[in-house]
Amino acid sequence: MYHRTRIRRTRIRLVATVAAAGICALGLTACDSGDSGDTVTDKPKAKASASATTAEKPAAEKPAAEKSGTPDVAKVGDTIALKGLEDGNKLDVTVVKIADPAKSSDEFTTPGSGKRFVGVQFKLVNTGTAAYSDSPANGAKITDVDGQQFESTFADITAGPSMSSAVRLKPGGKALGWIVFEVPKASKTDTIQFAMNSGMANQTGEWKLP
Repeated sequence: MYHRTRIRRTRIRLVATVAAAGICALGLTACDSGDSGDTVTDKPKAKASASATTAEKPAAEKPAAEKSGTPDVAKVGDTIALKGLEDGNKLDVTVVKIADPAKSSDEFTTPGSGKRFVGVQFKLVNTGTAAYSDSPANGAKITDVDGQQFESTFADITAGPSMSSAVRLKPGGKALGWIVFEVPKASKTDTIQFAMNSGMANQTGEWKLP
């Protein structure tokens, strides 16, 4: 059963990747209208509560750490604003929680020998003017302190429901779910990255892991 499910989801991943490539191939003007070249951003959006608090204080009284209202580097709980390949494709992406190690929700799906599951819960909010359609897990990667990168794997964990493999959001729509990675037991995770359009968007968000 697990083997058939993995094949089906792999096909979904391939279709999503080809579709994302097709967007760029069929709409070169839209693809080129954003930033030229790939960028990785780890700057989080200011939280509403932080902005409100600092707004109440005169500028002279603000501590240096509060002037921006945001930390220097995005961490768990922070939101990063990202752009996709086309005009109107925008997401607010939040890394909500981390489960490390994560436990499989069934007895048939287990990490390989010498490996463990790591779960990352993402929240996606469509802040653009166009519908967002994607397989978000394709655009997520986790990196350890040695620089090794690991792509997502197909597994359900006890921490909560998985992110859908076929997310479709109208402007203002939201999606919440876990994306799972299989990493060596000895690896210490360092950062998590996410990019729209199955990872093919020019802009990538990066969060520092605890």
